[in-house]
Amino acid sequence: MKTIYLANPYGFSEQQRGTLLPLFVKVLESLGLEVWEPFERNNQEANLTEGWAYRIGQADIRDVADADAIFAILNGIPPDEGVMVELGAAIALGKPTFLFRDDHRKVTECEEYPLNLMIFTGLPEESWQDWYYTSFGEITSPQKALVQWARDE
Repeated sequence: MKTIYLANPYGFSEQQRGTLLPLFVKVLESLGLEVWEPFERNNQEANLTEGWAYRIGQADIRDVADADAIFAILNGIPPDEGVMVELGAAIALGKPTFLFRDDHRKVTECEEYPLNLMIFTGLPEESWQDWYYTSFGEITSPQKALVQWARDE
């Protein structure tokens, strides 16, 4: 079973953790993927123990390195800094990267891409849009790259 790291900021909000995050996990699992959601996997410690932040950061970056791919939620202006670090690490490691942004606001000076051009360096030059998702329903589209990648042996 392929693993996908779900880079997201939703674990910081009780409401988003209880409503949005399970929807993303469920739809990715429906594609036959094992979802590594960092708030579930690595934030089990109480934030009061010495060294907690270092341990969580190290566990998250290990998971990015060990996962087969990354699915990064990029909503917000700018997108969450932690998600950006995880995405940058995945790109540097050559991991397949899938980007999700249903936030319609533009965050770029570039006409070609809706976000900073560096965010798209992990995607193919041609048909990068197949790796970029602007609605929840697109995630399971057989015409998009994630479904094709999930089915590849």
